[in-house]
Amino acid sequence: QLQLVESGGGSVEAGGSLRLSCKASGGSISRYSVVWFRQAPGKEREGLGIMTSDGGLRYTDSNSVKGRFTISKDSAKNTLLLQMVDLKPEDTAMYYCAARAGWSSALVPGLYSYWGQGTQVTVSS
Repeated sequence: QLQLVESGGGSVEAGGSLRLSCKASGGSISRYSVVWFRQAPGKEREGLGIMTSDGGLRYTDSNSVKGRFTISKDSAKNTLLLQMVDLKPEDTAMYYCAARAGWSSALVPGLYSYWGQGTQVTVSS
């Protein structure tokens, strides 16, 4: 059973940076497609980007994070990373990683079986 634990969230001022981690246990993260989602209060869960099981990357078409968020993987640590720069108050949300076995490029929450508990990001103006 794959388990995911997010970390790295916190409070930063606008323009700052954070790097979130999604550490997997119970299986190799490379066998899964892993997505970063976020959910702000009162809003739907938003898919930010995915690393597919074959190492491909796909990001949301939304301009909300384009060019500011980057996904990478630290295979030695069995961890997926989300580097966020130039953070804005509207990036304030709970950030989650989620995974499913095998290949997927979808950013649809309902397709993912394994979820972390989330890490809070708060950006002040």
